[in-house]
Amino acid sequence: MLGLFRSDPKKKLQKAYEAKLQQAMTLQRNGDIRGYSLVTEEAEAIYARLQALDKAD
Repeated sequence: MLGLFRSDPKKKLQKAYEAKLQQAMTLQRNGDIRGYSLVTEEAEAIYARLQALDKAD
């Protein structure tokens, strides 16, 4: 019953990953390639944590 109100870390990471990809796409379209690469690197780090959680299950 108490687990009903807990937030799912996978869902939170998935939303953060999608937001970073969206931000990276916007930066790339605006011509900020350096910003695009930095945000993409952050997105890859989030994706790695997401994959680690999937393997733990």
